[in-house]
Amino acid sequence: MQPRPPAVLALAPWARDGAFPPDVMGRLTRLVNVHPGPSITSFEQPDAGEALGRAEILISGWGCPRIDASVLDRAPKLRACIHAAGTVKKHLDPVVFERGITVSSAAAANAVPVAEYTLAALILGAKQTFARARVYADNPAQFAAAARADTGLMGCTVGVVGASRIGRLVLDRLRTFDVTALVHDPYLSPRDARRLGADLVDLDALCRRSDLVTVHAPALPETRHLIDGHRLGLLRDGAVLINTARGVLVDTDALTRHCKDGRISAVLDVTDPEPLPTDHPLLRMHNVFVTPHIAGAQGRELRRLGEFATAEVGRLLRGEPLLGAVQVHQLTVGA
Repeated sequence: MQPRPPAVLALAPWARDGAFPPDVMGRLTRLVNVHPGPSITSFEQPDAGEALGRAEILISGWGCPRIDASVLDRAPKLRACIHAAGTVKKHLDPVVFERGITVSSAAAANAVPVAEYTLAALILGAKQTFARARVYADNPAQFAAAARADTGLMGCTVGVVGASRIGRLVLDRLRTFDVTALVHDPYLSPRDARRLGADLVDLDALCRRSDLVTVHAPALPETRHLIDGHRLGLLRDGAVLINTARGVLVDTDALTRHCKDGRISAVLDVTDPEPLPTDHPLLRMHNVFVTPHIAGAQGRELRRLGEFATAEVGRLLRGEPLLGAVQVHQLTVGA
């Protein structure tokens, strides 16, 4: 029987406890010899040097320090970084790939709760739930107020900006609803869009035609303020903008202006800046619902990330392809 390769966990204690509850940790320790003690949150902590010196596999997550050349110099045996969270952009320097280290991310697992949050936001947004709840809280006499004729998800046109992992999951879930789906993605073909159950359109047309727009594009220099004042102005009266991707994709100042008079609404799980200043007008508008970046895995959902990472370790040790494999070029795209 082959000895279990040494592994070290580098993530915040809450992320370790959530992603690797006892049963999942038990599965992991049957595959690898996990360095004892608390997980590493700083590569300068006393036991980090010994752990890195022995480690063949590093299992990271939220709270992991950045892994650069100086860290790798202390980890001569390291052959794989398995990330039990979403993007690895903030955690891995490109030198990791240059040294031939295998990288995997649980981004596909983390996409599931984001898609679920988005679907909930679409349903509740189409009902004008958030604005009507605030109006009701201010004046309970509004309880019996009639809904607008365009209320409800049925018959809506939903525009999905970005055929990312999350965007595709959202489109898949929309198949069960009586809606028309549009998608914009410069790398998607009309044929692939049809396979996703959507019509491929340019972004201006998507904004002009959609009752609800949900953003799932990567944050790149060219996508900064992708949803700008011009495109917000194209949204029809009563439209809802949902952003669970990155705050910089939406021009916050322009969004504030367009939401101010109640013409459109917004559901924002991410903002720019993040967090918003406590006196920011978006936080006080009846037609804007802001949550503190909670769409990704939370609480019980974290174990899905640990299960994915543990399964990846198993595939790595068996010499099988990794389902979450990350390549260096993805550091500048969406991984």
